[in-house]
Amino acid sequence: MFYTGLFKRIIPFVLTFVAGLFIASFFVAIGFPNMNNWRESRRSRRCHETQKLRMEADELREKNRALRNENQELRRNAPDLDLMLQDAVPPVELEAPHPPPPPRRPKHPRHEVLQ
Repeated sequence: MFYTGLFKRIIPFVLTFVAGLFIASFFVAIGFPNMNNWRESRRSRRCHETQKLRMEADELREKNRALRNENQELRRNAPDLDLMLQDAVPPVELEAPHPPPPPRRPKHPRHEVLQ
Protein backbone atom coordinates (compact mmCIF):
# COMPACT_ATOMS: atom_id res chain seq x y z
CA MET A 1 0.00 0.00 0.00
CA PHE A 2 2.69 2.45 0.91
CA TYR A 3 4.79 1.46 -2.07
CA THR A 4 2.11 2.30 -4.64
CA GLY A 5 1.96 5.96 -3.49
CA LEU A 6 5.74 6.11 -3.50
CA PHE A 7 5.92 4.75 -7.05
CA LYS A 8 3.21 7.11 -8.21
CA ARG A 9 5.43 10.03 -7.13
CA ILE A 10 8.89 8.71 -8.05
CA ILE A 11 8.16 7.29 -11.51
CA PRO A 12 6.79 10.58 -13.00
CA PHE A 13 9.75 12.45 -11.49
CA VAL A 14 12.29 10.05 -12.99
CA LEU A 15 10.57 10.08 -16.39
CA THR A 16 10.43 13.90 -16.39
CA PHE A 17 14.07 14.14 -15.36
CA VAL A 18 15.16 11.75 -18.14
CA ALA A 19 13.10 13.66 -20.72
CA GLY A 20 14.67 16.94 -19.53
CA LEU A 21 18.18 15.51 -19.86
CA PHE A 22 17.38 14.20 -23.33
CA ILE A 23 16.10 17.60 -24.51
CA ALA A 24 19.02 19.44 -22.86
CA SER A 25 21.51 17.16 -24.60
CA PHE A 26 20.59 18.81 -27.93
CA PHE A 27 21.75 22.22 -26.67
CA VAL A 28 24.48 21.46 -24.12
CA ALA A 29 27.03 18.69 -23.80
CA ILE A 30 26.03 16.73 -20.73
CA GLY A 31 28.94 15.33 -18.77
CA PHE A 32 31.51 16.23 -16.19
CA PRO A 33 33.34 19.47 -16.94
CA ASN A 34 37.04 19.30 -17.69
CA MET A 35 38.61 21.53 -15.04
CA ASN A 36 42.10 21.48 -16.58
CA ASN A 37 40.95 23.26 -19.75
CA TRP A 38 38.98 25.74 -17.67
CA ARG A 39 41.97 26.61 -15.50
CA GLU A 40 44.28 26.97 -18.50
CA SER A 41 41.84 29.17 -20.38
CA ARG A 42 41.30 31.29 -17.28
CA ARG A 43 45.05 31.65 -16.74
CA SER A 44 45.70 32.55 -20.39
CA ARG A 45 42.80 35.04 -20.38
CA ARG A 46 44.16 36.70 -17.21
CA CYS A 47 47.66 36.83 -18.71
CA HIS A 48 46.30 38.36 -21.92
CA GLU A 49 44.33 40.99 -19.96
CA THR A 50 47.40 41.87 -17.88
CA GLN A 51 49.53 42.23 -20.99
CA LYS A 52 46.87 44.40 -22.62
CA LEU A 53 46.65 46.65 -19.52
CA ARG A 54 50.45 47.03 -19.43
CA MET A 55 50.54 48.03 -23.11
CA GLU A 56 47.72 50.54 -22.54
CA ALA A 57 49.50 52.00 -19.49
CA ASP A 58 52.73 52.37 -21.52
CA GLU A 59 50.84 54.14 -24.31
CA LEU A 60 49.21 56.51 -21.81
CA ARG A 61 52.57 57.27 -20.17
CA GLU A 62 54.10 58.07 -23.56
CA LYS A 63 51.15 60.27 -24.51
CA ASN A 64 51.36 62.06 -21.15
CA ARG A 65 55.10 62.65 -21.63
CA ALA A 66 54.51 64.05 -25.13
CA LEU A 67 51.77 66.40 -23.91
CA ARG A 68 53.97 67.58 -21.03
CA ASN A 69 56.80 68.34 -23.47
CA GLU A 70 54.39 70.18 -25.76
CA ASN A 71 53.13 72.31 -22.84
CA GLN A 72 56.68 73.22 -21.84
CA GLU A 73 57.51 74.17 -25.44
CA LEU A 74 54.40 76.35 -25.69
CA ARG A 75 55.27 78.08 -22.40
CA ARG A 76 58.79 78.84 -23.63
CA ASN A 77 57.57 80.25 -26.94
CA ALA A 78 54.56 82.17 -25.60
CA PRO A 79 54.82 85.99 -25.39
CA ASP A 80 54.33 87.78 -22.10
CA LEU A 81 50.76 87.18 -20.95
CA ASP A 82 50.42 90.49 -19.10
CA LEU A 83 50.84 92.46 -22.32
CA MET A 84 48.31 90.29 -24.09
CA LEU A 85 45.73 90.68 -21.30
CA GLN A 86 45.98 94.48 -21.29
CA ASP A 87 45.17 94.58 -24.99
CA ALA A 88 42.37 92.03 -24.74
CA VAL A 89 40.29 93.65 -21.96
CA PRO A 90 38.73 97.08 -22.64
CA PRO A 91 39.01 99.67 -19.87
CA VAL A 92 36.11 99.81 -17.43
CA GLU A 93 34.74 103.02 -15.90
CA LEU A 94 34.53 102.59 -12.18
CA GLU A 95 32.54 105.77 -11.52
CA ALA A 96 29.40 105.26 -13.55
CA PRO A 97 26.64 107.88 -13.11
CA HIS A 98 23.94 106.81 -10.70
CA PRO A 99 20.32 106.80 -11.82
CA PRO A 100 18.11 109.56 -10.44
CA PRO A 101 16.25 108.75 -7.23
CA PRO A 102 12.60 107.71 -7.57
CA PRO A 103 9.93 110.40 -7.09
CA ARG A 104 8.51 110.86 -3.62
CA ARG A 105 5.25 109.22 -2.75
CA PRO A 106 2.34 111.66 -2.63
CA LYS A 107 0.79 112.25 0.76
CA HIS A 108 -2.77 111.08 1.16
CA PRO A 109 -5.07 112.27 3.93
CA ARG A 110 -5.52 109.79 6.72
CA HIS A 111 -9.28 110.06 6.75
CA GLU A 112 -11.49 110.96 3.92
CA VAL A 113 -14.25 113.34 4.73
CA LEU A 114 -17.70 111.99 3.95
CA GLN A 115 -20.28 114.47 2.67
